[in-house]
Amino acid sequence: MGSSSCVKFFFVFILCCHVLDVGTAIDTITSSQSIKDTETLTSTDGNFTLGFFTPQNSTNRYVGIWWKSQSTVIWVANRNQPLNDSSGIVTISEDGNLVVLNGHKQVIWSTNVSKTSFNTSSQFSDSGKLVLAETTTGNILWDSFQQPSNTLLPGMKLSINKSTGKKVELTSWESPYNPSVGSFSSSLVQRKNIVELFIFNGTQLYWRSGPWNGGIFTGIAYMSTYLNGFKGGDDGEGNINIYYTVSSELGPLGFLIYMLNSQGRLEEKWWDDEKQEMGLMWASRKSDCDIYAICGSFAICNAQSSPICSCLKGFEPRNKEEWNRQHWTSGCVRNTGLLCERVKDQNTSIDTNEDGFLELQMVKVPDFPERSPVDPDKCRSQCLENCSCVAYSHEEMIGCMSWTGNLLDIQQFSSNGLDLYVRGAYTELEHDEGTNTTIIIIITVTIGTVFIVICACAYVMWRTSNHPAKIWHSIKSGRKRGNKYLARFNNGVPSEHTSNKVIEELSQVKLQELLLFDFERVVAATNNFHLSNKLGQGGFGPVYKGKLPDGQEIAVKRLSRASGQGLEEFMNEVVVISKLQHRNLVKLFGCCAEGDEKMLIYEYMLNKSLDVFIFDPSKSKLLDWRKRCGIIEGIGRGLLYLHRDSRLKIIHRDLKASNVLLDEALNPKISDFGMARIFGGTEDQANTNRVVGTYGYMSPEYAMQGLFSEKSDVFSFGVLVIEIVSGRRNSRFYDDDNALSLLGFAWIQWREGNILSVIDPEIYDVTHHKDILRCIHIGLLCVQERAVDRPTMAAVISMLNSEVAFLPPPDQPAFVQSQNMLNLVSVSSEERQKLCSINGISITDIRGR
Repeated sequence: MGSSSCVKFFFVFILCCHVLDVGTAIDTITSSQSIKDTETLTSTDGNFTLGFFTPQNSTNRYVGIWWKSQSTVIWVANRNQPLNDSSGIVTISEDGNLVVLNGHKQVIWSTNVSKTSFNTSSQFSDSGKLVLAETTTGNILWDSFQQPSNTLLPGMKLSINKSTGKKVELTSWESPYNPSVGSFSSSLVQRKNIVELFIFNGTQLYWRSGPWNGGIFTGIAYMSTYLNGFKGGDDGEGNINIYYTVSSELGPLGFLIYMLNSQGRLEEKWWDDEKQEMGLMWASRKSDCDIYAICGSFAICNAQSSPICSCLKGFEPRNKEEWNRQHWTSGCVRNTGLLCERVKDQNTSIDTNEDGFLELQMVKVPDFPERSPVDPDKCRSQCLENCSCVAYSHEEMIGCMSWTGNLLDIQQFSSNGLDLYVRGAYTELEHDEGTNTTIIIIITVTIGTVFIVICACAYVMWRTSNHPAKIWHSIKSGRKRGNKYLARFNNGVPSEHTSNKVIEELSQVKLQELLLFDFERVVAATNNFHLSNKLGQGGFGPVYKGKLPDGQEIAVKRLSRASGQGLEEFMNEVVVISKLQHRNLVKLFGCCAEGDEKMLIYEYMLNKSLDVFIFDPSKSKLLDWRKRCGIIEGIGRGLLYLHRDSRLKIIHRDLKASNVLLDEALNPKISDFGMARIFGGTEDQANTNRVVGTYGYMSPEYAMQGLFSEKSDVFSFGVLVIEIVSGRRNSRFYDDDNALSLLGFAWIQWREGNILSVIDPEIYDVTHHKDILRCIHIGLLCVQERAVDRPTMAAVISMLNSEVAFLPPPDQPAFVQSQNMLNLVSVSSEERQKLCSINGISITDIRGR
């Protein structure tokens, strides 16, 4: 080899060594193994990197940790002491600390551990935590989770020591391009045994989360114990810790962070692998209502109103001129003094009318609550007996909260939140509740009722003398039997769970509260139940279309004598649906009970039932994605009304496609309440030996154990969602290759990323791809095997409306294998009769006139 060749080889060798030196990432920092500006330290899974970076629009160099790319920096070491060149080094100093040195070997940042070993090293974990540990023992001396920057990572704990007040908190960047410590910080605060998360602007409170109940912050409307994996509390060592975890099954969506930005906004973000950037899911400030106490004292902020601030009932603006200019910070003052204050001031009893409470529903409760572990009734009485108490609220996990000072930072939510009871003067309560009007109404109704009863008696005497059928005698006997059943109408057995209050209320329901149709009137309306008017056939009997003399079209549900649905179910449906008014529930016009005839008269639905459309190849084309999406949301809102918003908490127990009717505009209306169950008091779950419902829609805990709750309806809703999206029946679907049910088929395709095979081709449009996938995702969440894993209908509605951007991964649904369902169907005929729905209204058998 010639001399020139040797020189070339030498230079190539040197260049290769330099390239290798630059491109190689080490995994450990020791006193002999440092990181220069061109080098990095990488976590085992390759997701997190420690190295030098320069922010956008800056020339400074910082040592930081980032996820995937330098656009997602989640921790910075030398925040307030940047390097101005590329000569920096990260190493272990002689005293064992991890340090950042500049080009002059000067320490510009250190872990600053006072008691260290001389034999230490620094490594990454796959959680993004940088640790300094003793090499021989493995004892951790310092970690980056204890000194966070502006980002909370999964597993990282925000904490406060109850004795010393020492905090682990987030601090904002000065600006998006300057990592130095900004003016905003976020930390836990414990006052009077109640923990909240605060954001401070310097020392001034800027935002608060509302009280922590052990699973959620009650003042963050979107949070739920189901959707958010937050945990924490007192660790037994004097610290209050709160942290969150994310399931590894989420894949790229599994990286969730909470970042405090330079504007003081706490943001929940997730990594978008496709865009290679962080996507925003939630922010602590969505409107001005999120600014702490923006409306001042004794006022409430509602982002949906204009103006957003209003005084509480019984209060008026302290400075009306400022208030009218929308300067609300001076707040509101009480219109009328409280009784206890007047008695205290004058030391005499002025009147006997006591103060009371005005209820605010679904709110972020005020700041500065005092906590006591008592039940709701005691909570109310304690507040009423204490003249200084101006409001109270009760939350199951927190207990009683009361307020004795100004009520600050109340916010109105559209869902979730807590109920707040604000003390009001008797005159305010009287005016608000319309006591005098109520008395007048009661007297009027009583007199009217007596008059109607007298007329009814006269009418009965006349009718029975001219009618062999003795119609009103049968109605009277029906009432007696009905009252008997009202005390035990749930499941045919006495209900130990239903509260006395609900039973007492229901026992007052009489058939005469509805319009009573006599048999001849129904016969005339249906043309003597002519075959051309028959709409469908169910296990209870036929349904007929009818028209009243005034032109009102009706649907008549006629219970056959052979039907399993007897007086109990008939009375149950009358009682339940007579209490309900919602646009997504079918309206009951009246009933007929004469002799052996039992009929229910409903509003007529032009488009029959949902199954007529989605399972018919020709009619399914009439339901595009937007219509199906609207139907799904409408059914969900109807269920939410039954579970949470109606006067009584009702579990439907037989939700299916044939029990969802469609009006002329294809709006869904839930029907058939013969199997519905009313829950009383604080009851959440019940057990029955008599399982009713329809195979394919029943939840596993109900089908197998007779346990039912609102989560049973959620399961049925999930099945319905997947049926609507796929256009296939769950009960009749069978995948020959894998013996899968429709739920199993959808689950496998979802897991394998082949979800397009589940979607009805009639509705698929690439522009709706994400929305359709979201609906399937929600459906799979609803049909998970364990009831506790399923969301509530309130959470489902939030998901459907995209108020909740991040959806957790679903677990395997119940009844994945079709064989599981076949095993159920193969029970004895006697058991099958118990299990099959006896209230299966299905307006699907369409016949021409």
